[in-house]
Amino acid sequence: MRPLLAFSRGMDAVSAAFGRIADWMVLAACVVSAGNAVIRYGFSMSSNAWLEVQWYLFAGVVMLGASYTLERNEHVRVDLVYGSVSARARLWIDVFGIIFFLLPAMALLAWMTWPFFWDAWVRGEGSPNAGGLIRWPVKLVLPLGFLLVTLQGLSELVKRVAALMGIAPDAAHLAEYHRPEQ
Repeated sequence: MRPLLAFSRGMDAVSAAFGRIADWMVLAACVVSAGNAVIRYGFSMSSNAWLEVQWYLFAGVVMLGASYTLERNEHVRVDLVYGSVSARARLWIDVFGIIFFLLPAMALLAWMTWPFFWDAWVRGEGSPNAGGLIRWPVKLVLPLGFLLVTLQGLSELVKRVAALMGIAPDAAHLAEYHRPEQ
């Protein structure tokens, strides 16, 4: 189990690094958006490229930040049973959900989006908009983001199994549940 926990720590660090990148992309998207608005409405000038930069940044925030959200245990859950069961039962629910839902879905999506990116790369696909950007960078974040969530899902599975076995001393936070504020 020690090598698996080492993998888990490494993957957590990778997800945290991509999470920091996503954080900066939020700031960049805000700056680009504000700058674009000032130039468009203040100087009556515009560029499709700047609009597309915003879209690309937003795609990066979502796809590159998803694995970090999973690592932080801050993803969306359906609270039908989860909040009312014991911590150990929550760990079992997580194990079941990771194995039967998260991993297959994310692996399938990573596999299915790779040709989407590859086709754009090979063809040198560009935006159909005047002054638009090349498309492969934004299409690359799809398989990359799904791959990161798949790997982070494996990390979360390792941590939960270790917690169930009682060999993960820092795993107490895994079964924490905070009811969403309404």
